[in-house]
Amino acid sequence: MLTFWGAKRPFCDKINRRDFLQLGALGGLSLPNLLRLQAAAGETKKHRAIIMICLAGGPSHIDMYDLKPGAPDSVRGEFKPIQTKVPGFDICEHMPLQALIADKLALVRTVQFVEPMQHELEEVYTGFVKSAKRPSFGSVISRYHGGHPKVPHYVCLDYAGDSTAYESPQYLGAAHRAFSPSGSEGVRNLSLPRGMTTQRLHDRKGLASQLDTLRRDMDQANEFTAIDTYTARAIDMITSQQAREAFDLSKEPDKVRQRYGNKDDKFAYVGKQLDSPWPSEQFLLARRLVEAGVSVVTMRAGSWDQHGNVIQAGGGTNIWYNLRTALPLLDRSIHALVTDLHERGLEKEVMVLVWGEFGRTPRISQGGRDHWPDLGYALFAGGGLKTGQVVGESDSQAARPKNRPLHAQNVLGTIYHHFGINPKQTVNDFSGRPQYLLEDGDPISELV
Repeated sequence: MLTFWGAKRPFCDKINRRDFLQLGALGGLSLPNLLRLQAAAGETKKHRAIIMICLAGGPSHIDMYDLKPGAPDSVRGEFKPIQTKVPGFDICEHMPLQALIADKLALVRTVQFVEPMQHELEEVYTGFVKSAKRPSFGSVISRYHGGHPKVPHYVCLDYAGDSTAYESPQYLGAAHRAFSPSGSEGVRNLSLPRGMTTQRLHDRKGLASQLDTLRRDMDQANEFTAIDTYTARAIDMITSQQAREAFDLSKEPDKVRQRYGNKDDKFAYVGKQLDSPWPSEQFLLARRLVEAGVSVVTMRAGSWDQHGNVIQAGGGTNIWYNLRTALPLLDRSIHALVTDLHERGLEKEVMVLVWGEFGRTPRISQGGRDHWPDLGYALFAGGGLKTGQVVGESDSQAARPKNRPLHAQNVLGTIYHHFGINPKQTVNDFSGRPQYLLEDGDPISELV
């Protein structure tokens, strides 16, 4: 995680000399070196971005985006479908705001998953099962597309703060790890340490330059040829306001913030009480970040693991009771984000993706549904995609694809297509063996 650390062994100005010269601890990688690696990835390309919202736990496709009103009682559930602006694009009655903007959305109803029926999010973030240990798509984009030099390329807004495994850069290197504002230091350290002025910073830059001259003399690989350029850019990042202000929601007008909701929004997960937080403000923060130049923003929203036995054990009633409290929040958040991006003219540059690690069983069990990797969905918006359509059709009980089966790698391949990244290019893993970014990463042709 990209964090600008303060000193552990301070001088009177609270800055440790060695830590200062590193300008940020990244597993031993200094910020100037980070910027050098990012530049090698091609930062001069036109800015594009992706906001990926993960509905962790397995969102119930059959109760949200693929309702089957003609199925037996043991399958169809309590909700009714409603028509949208797009023929054939029917969705749940508790998501009326998305119905109003269906022309700005693209729904893929036939996404299948390889990972066994466990809550492993690696397939969502990497396209591979957990055991493959592949880099997250955000790290891939950071390396091969880059981003704005004054903000992190890749930001994780994961409310759980436990994304280390499935958002790992793996063999792409620490330079492409996600920055997490929820870390122990977070956004607070995107600033100069206490007692450090800009003038003193540049004085110490001179000291760093002298020491690096000695290192350059010994560096036969000539890695430090451009040290002055990248040190200057590192200093520019932590002395500028752009990164910090991107995280400051107080900069938004009240009218805009109200559209997204507030930090106190809650839903009922498996019980009857509205006790689970919904990250309304993170949807707004995601928009601010991509507008400021961040290339990848990821977040998790809600809890969707509604097994019947878990609901009963938690004093709840059934899956539909809980979804009645969560779906309107999801609906409002998606509507606010997509509408806001269009109003700001960002719909071609910024892609939005909403999905989870699998769907849920067509057959109802104790008032709930269990894990179902044979069918799930992916909801797209923006990114210059061909929206206002549904891709793929499931069978009569939303159990498996009737046609056009697709996979997680096709979803991520569509993202890579947006960034101009060839998923068939290779990168060496830790053992030196070349690995494809994706093995079957053809983008979804109907969308691109």
